[in-house]
Amino acid sequence: MFVTGTDTGVGKTVVACGLVRGLRESGLRVGVMKPVASGSRPTGAGLRNEDAEALIAASGLALPYADVNPYCFEPAISPHIAADEANISIDLDTIVEKYHQLESRAEVIVVEGAGGWLAPLNLRETMADLAEALQVPVLVVVGVKLGCLNHARLTHEALRLREARMAGWVACVVDPHLARLAENLATLERLFGTRALGVVPYAPERVATLCLREAAQSLLRDKLLMRLE
Repeated sequence: MFVTGTDTGVGKTVVACGLVRGLRESGLRVGVMKPVASGSRPTGAGLRNEDAEALIAASGLALPYADVNPYCFEPAISPHIAADEANISIDLDTIVEKYHQLESRAEVIVVEGAGGWLAPLNLRETMADLAEALQVPVLVVVGVKLGCLNHARLTHEALRLREARMAGWVACVVDPHLARLAENLATLERLFGTRALGVVPYAPERVATLCLREAAQSLLRDKLLMRLE
């Protein structure tokens, strides 16, 4: 499962961690990946990214950090710029190899992208290319705020043009003062042609506790976590 978003800062990590906990409650061993991350802190063991660490904690598995987050950059900037400044080339084959290593330790893997669906990884490839290389279904996190309808439509159209298999979408309220929340959610349902797998209320601190049980059960029931090969 590849978790993408309609923008950066829309709640991808909150939703990914909640989905991991929901899958664990169904009795599965769940691996996690944050293949590319920027905005990380130096530690004695190297750079560490908060989102990647949250995913590892949610998984409950002793996963090697380098497998979960093979490309980790310190500045909080677009990963392709951070990689260029570090003289590092983000290689999709390397990420796919790490994914396969994690497959031997887990029954399901939840992969969180960085930024949105078309966020660049290098001069040629984007997050969309990474999801295609991994051959996994895509879950879209919609950051519900003013402008989200346009962002959601653009993301949905881009997924359709790539013929990506969309497993569903989750609404994550990032603006607690958004007017006409119910009307915006109804419009999103019409846009995607399906109900949201979940609606996460505004609560930034819930990254450590959110459990998307119903979303996980729906994905398992409809076999939407399977690789596409």
